[in-house]
Amino acid sequence: MRSTSSRAADPRAADPQAGELERLERLAHRMDSAFRIPGTGFRVGWDGILGLIPGIGDAAALAPALYILWRAQKLGAPPVLLGRMAAWVAADTAVGAVPVIGDIFDIGLKANRRNVALLRDHLGRSPASPPPGR
Repeated sequence: MRSTSSRAADPRAADPQAGELERLERLAHRMDSAFRIPGTGFRVGWDGILGLIPGIGDAAALAPALYILWRAQKLGAPPVLLGRMAAWVAADTAVGAVPVIGDIFDIGLKANRRNVALLRDHLGRSPASPPPGR
């Protein structure tokens, strides 16, 4: 258990918005670019991997995308920004449902990372340090 003095030293404790944004960036990284495809410069995340499972894969990948959208709303994102973010989620889900082409699209689109970047820009935050292996 952390003591009160260690919480005060943690900059995220003083700015919970920064901590939430950092968590969303980690989630987006896991979903969109957690793994490097050997021999290429391409990265793929769980969204692209789940998309390979017909039917349920894209539905399962939709949950984290909707979570990011919900947290953006809780962080005060305006309706216009939420609409843009929802459009990325819709495009990722709709095109991702198409066999083979959709899987390639999932790898390239990286809708979750785009949405977190939009939120970060809206909140006026600089990007967090890149996750390991990037």
